[in-house]
Amino acid sequence: MKGTQLKDFITLVQSDRRLIVNSRDSMESEEESQGLRILSPEAGHSFIQPAKRIHDGEDVSFFLSSKAYTDLTTFLLQLNASMFPRKDESSTNIYSWEVGIQNVEYSAANKQLKKLINQLETFIEEAPPDTGPRRFGNISFRKWYSLVEERVSDLIDQYVPVSVLDFTTKDNTVITAKDELRAYLLGSFGSAQRLDYGTGHELSFVAFLGCMWKLGGFRKTEAGVEERGIVLGVIEPYLNLIRRLILTYTLEPAGTHGVWGLDDHSFVPYIFGSAQLSPAITNGARIPQEGSRPDAPDPSDVAKAAVVQRERVSNMYFSAIGFIYDVKKGPFWEHSPMLFDISGIRAGWAKINKGMIKMYNAEVLSKFPVVQHFPFGSLFRWEKDPLATPVKVSIHTSNQPSQKREASSNTSQSTEAGPLGGTKAPWASSGGPAAVSTTRFQSREPPLRNIQEPPIRAPWATPTSTNQMPPSVGTAAPWARPQTEQQLDKAMAPSRAPWADK
Repeated sequence: MKGTQLKDFITLVQSDRRLIVNSRDSMESEEESQGLRILSPEAGHSFIQPAKRIHDGEDVSFFLSSKAYTDLTTFLLQLNASMFPRKDESSTNIYSWEVGIQNVEYSAANKQLKKLINQLETFIEEAPPDTGPRRFGNISFRKWYSLVEERVSDLIDQYVPVSVLDFTTKDNTVITAKDELRAYLLGSFGSAQRLDYGTGHELSFVAFLGCMWKLGGFRKTEAGVEERGIVLGVIEPYLNLIRRLILTYTLEPAGTHGVWGLDDHSFVPYIFGSAQLSPAITNGARIPQEGSRPDAPDPSDVAKAAVVQRERVSNMYFSAIGFIYDVKKGPFWEHSPMLFDISGIRAGWAKINKGMIKMYNAEVLSKFPVVQHFPFGSLFRWEKDPLATPVKVSIHTSNQPSQKREASSNTSQSTEAGPLGGTKAPWASSGGPAAVSTTRFQSREPPLRNIQEPPIRAPWATPTSTNQMPPSVGTAAPWARPQTEQQLDKAMAPSRAPWADK
């Protein structure tokens, strides 16, 4: 994401657009947010086999105004709010929620889902990676995935609460809750066809948990208690399984932006991990927009391998960073410029958390390549949300693939190009070099790096850091500079070997 794209994205996230859940944002308190609604078993429910609905960019715009979008983002914010540290109103005690800590309560449902994930991990032993030559992902992943497909029904029966599976259906429909759960669970581990994994598959697992929540699969407690158990007791083990699958079968990133993306495979650990390090709040208080937990590591510590190794065992953000160190070599600022730029934010982890939520909305939920395979059923419905604010046209919605636009473009190209017409890059506009934006953005300067262009910067990273990039200076060939006629003659003189005058 460069140039005008980044500028338009900054404008988008600062605008009055629907940034995660219709009329709510990350500033709301837990009490003000009702959370994802739980269905009543007495009323019954008509289940639908989840199916693909997003076929082009116009469908993405509809999705952003749908009930499915509202429910997904409501559940995500609900989980995010639960990970903020807590403090007592009458004392200075701060309770933080770290990976593996003892003060987090895990319900029976959380423990069962963790066992399900552990069971899936054992299938790796039955599908060892192929040792033959390969260019991309290991084909043995298809065997692992086929084992999951064969056994997923039994796994759901064994580890999902009976109350969820026996949820009352209306109209004697053949489709049950199990059918919807199965679709989202199978979509959570990557593509066996493409041998890849990305944030779309991660979203499918969040939807699987959201389905269980709506069907009453998790216990009802005070706000945040059960949600913390879901994040630390289910999502964190799931992410560990995914990382092992990636390392074992060398899964390709799905829809990656390369170095211009946040992460090749995951996003939610950066949301929940930054919440873990944010300032403590009292129950019912508003989510802070700036600041950090007093004992939190500095955001810039992500570029320090020793600190990352220390913090990755307890924090989800640093755990994700640690996995990047495991799979990528070289300077951190070189292979992860977006994360490096975020590390220069001085407003604290709460600022980073808010920005991560906005970025998730723009880079995951609003992108056709990511959400195109997401299936919609009765629990995440492909229906217009009557309370939704209309989606404004932006760089994201206007540049999405369109079946009508592609058909029109193909017709015009065949007419204009003729038999000798070649293909052209999407960005190769008729305006030529003058059409390319020369917008520059100041950013945090990488160590020991002498570059002319600053790296891409996080959209919410205001220039608060004292480490500013030096003014950009354009490069030019030595002979392209203005020269006198005498200098030009000298420059054009034939070259001579150093020893020719001896």
